[in-house]
Amino acid sequence: MNENSIEQPQDENQLIAERRAKLRALREQGIAYPNDFIRADYAADLQAEYTDKDRWSTEALQEHDRAVQIAGRLMAKRVMGKASFAQLQDMTGRIQLYLSGADLGEVYESFKHWDVGDIIGVAGVLTRTKTGELSVKGKSLRLLTKSLRPLPDKWHGLSDVEQRYRQRYVDLIVTPEARDVFIKRSQIISALRNWLDARRFLEVETPMMHYIPGGATAKPFMTHHNTLGLDLYLRVAPELYLKRLTVGGLERIYEINRNFRNEGVSTRHNPEFTMLELYEAYATYNEIMDLTEGMIRAAAEKVLPAMQTHWDGADIDLSKPFRRWTMTDAVLELNPQISSADIRDIAAMRRHCEALGVRYKPSYGWGKLLLEVFEKTVEHTLVQPTFITQHPTEISPLARANDNDSGLTDRFELFIGGKEIANGFSELNDSEDQAARFAEQVNQKDGGDDEAMHFDADYIRALEVGLPPTGGLGVGIDRLVMMLTGSASIRDVLLFPYMRPVND
Repeated sequence: MNENSIEQPQDENQLIAERRAKLRALREQGIAYPNDFIRADYAADLQAEYTDKDRWSTEALQEHDRAVQIAGRLMAKRVMGKASFAQLQDMTGRIQLYLSGADLGEVYESFKHWDVGDIIGVAGVLTRTKTGELSVKGKSLRLLTKSLRPLPDKWHGLSDVEQRYRQRYVDLIVTPEARDVFIKRSQIISALRNWLDARRFLEVETPMMHYIPGGATAKPFMTHHNTLGLDLYLRVAPELYLKRLTVGGLERIYEINRNFRNEGVSTRHNPEFTMLELYEAYATYNEIMDLTEGMIRAAAEKVLPAMQTHWDGADIDLSKPFRRWTMTDAVLELNPQISSADIRDIAAMRRHCEALGVRYKPSYGWGKLLLEVFEKTVEHTLVQPTFITQHPTEISPLARANDNDSGLTDRFELFIGGKEIANGFSELNDSEDQAARFAEQVNQKDGGDDEAMHFDADYIRALEVGLPPTGGLGVGIDRLVMMLTGSASIRDVLLFPYMRPVND
């Protein structure tokens, strides 16, 4: 029987019972769960420092007499009578252990009965085996945590994808690729922070619970504050609070935190997701596009030395300048049956939507119809990094209208791999214009659009104090990590994605 199998529940229950019996014996000896072992070394650091086999031969290591003290999970063991080999895994990687009865005495006999998955501490010296593998020759050995559940079979791992997401703690132990994605995620976020901090941006925190949901057209989650007797909303975006801070004189700010939107769950969407949102006073959307491109390249350089990634079946090159293309021009180029005169003709755009099989509501103006056609015919083609600019005012309630065309806004969205990665614009700082647009959003909500915005009177009051000319940006961190790690599903880059609960 393979003690690591997870295919046969009966066998697994028997293995768990056997491990519990071993734990009872440890408790009776008073040595279960010790907490006084101090780690001094890490597997990957030792591997890197002593990688040169010519310099660090067995004889050189013996003379060097490098004492080490490591701890981690027992991932494999091979008992060969008076001596054994084992693999220890810590947060940095793995290293081989050479354990013998001559060096360890009675504890070596105990080790023979320890299980893969147990957490152990080892003190010893470095050596190199006959095959040339760097190893720790154990001088003392302790069982620190008894693992009661067997790990998956080393050859198959967690083959059930759903089980990987539900038992991420096991997935991280047995799937190096999964662990690498989350290490890279942390590195990407750090690179974004470092890039912004170096340019005098200040990181801030704004409320997660809002009196009025705002900052994006999205359906919110509701909650209730018992003491105040108030219904509150989990934030769909931090935008309106961040711009209040810009009014207050914090002229370069950003926040990396969670947003919540009561929408569908798919390979691209999770109801809870991470956003980077920033604002820079005295910048237009053109400067914000430059900023976005530079910042994403800085993050890419951290995890993609060649600035190339393969995502969703396509090779993506992040080293070249990102294309800039207006939404109208993109739709016209990929839909030759649509003329430039048709774009603002609602009846004509409805006919084109019907011919393309695009659903629309009677309340949609030409701008919303244009967006629907864009999403149907253009978006999926934007594989290489592309800024889509000049979005209609109708679909951009917080963006500044273009000085030469009030029907359009100074707004962009960045698409990579056919998916939206970022959204930015020159902010609307005209309080009267903003009040009128909020009022129109309320009309749309009354007309049945549950994603339309509420009227935020306090935000209008803040604009009346005076918001300087400002550029803003939102970057979907989860999708950015998906792109930079080549991950197919958003669940692959979330440690604990939302899933329907199951009965154990």
